[in-house]
Amino acid sequence: MKSLANEFFLTMENGARAHQKAHPDRYDLIANGIKDELDVGKQVELVEQMIAQKVDAIVIAPADSKALVPVCKKAQQAGIIVINIDNQFDTTVLAQAGVKFPFVGPDNRKGARTVAEYLARQLKPGDPVAIIEGAPNAFNAVQRKLGFEDAINAAGLKLVSSQSGFWETDRANRVAAAVITENPNLKAFLCANDSMALGAVAALRAAGKLDQVLVVGYDNIAAVKQLLQEGRVLATIDQHADRLAVFGIEYALEMLKTRAAPADRETPVDLITKDTRTP
Repeated sequence: MKSLANEFFLTMENGARAHQKAHPDRYDLIANGIKDELDVGKQVELVEQMIAQKVDAIVIAPADSKALVPVCKKAQQAGIIVINIDNQFDTTVLAQAGVKFPFVGPDNRKGARTVAEYLARQLKPGDPVAIIEGAPNAFNAVQRKLGFEDAINAAGLKLVSSQSGFWETDRANRVAAAVITENPNLKAFLCANDSMALGAVAALRAAGKLDQVLVVGYDNIAAVKQLLQEGRVLATIDQHADRLAVFGIEYALEMLKTRAAPADRETPVDLITKDTRTP
């Protein structure tokens, strides 16, 4: 996994562990992650460790869409099945390396567009908005930015700032604080994950603008549920972290059994608002 400091990946880990506990006869599970989203070198090291341990399969949410390709190719060459989940590997880099890994995960552009369209319905054309992006070396961050921009352009909103918060609450807080100062009439923040939405909300609270600027996020982590009910976060996208891990594991088990590479699989994304009712 990527950063275990991010609740999304803890949820992913819990989903994987629950699945293994329910199927102890099918496989053994090693679950690990890095300390933060940018510790790419450590994630490469974790894959190297799995190769040395001669695991049968690796299910990976890569921290970097390009930098993890060589070590995953090394794993595949060692006879290990590699499944790419959550953040898709860069297709150009895969082609250059002459390798392919099945991708199991959501359409991030579609998810971001969905939550941004919901936000746009609360605004009017010409309203100034800002994007807080994920890490620029991550494919899903790029796709979410594009999805936000799709909806912003279609609604005629004015994008006044688009900067990276590198997936982290503190960094996003600093970015948001600066954007608020520079754009006193700002109407909304579109945040590429919920951790950064928390940072934006904190910045708005400090600026006394909680009731003036809307915030949307992505991931539906537990920490935003109360903020959704309070109206501090307008909406988020649930990409079902617990199920995402299981989808990847099931694909790995299928490939170990059949040795046939399955096609990529798109997993669901759902809009979550204050009024969303979960079963």
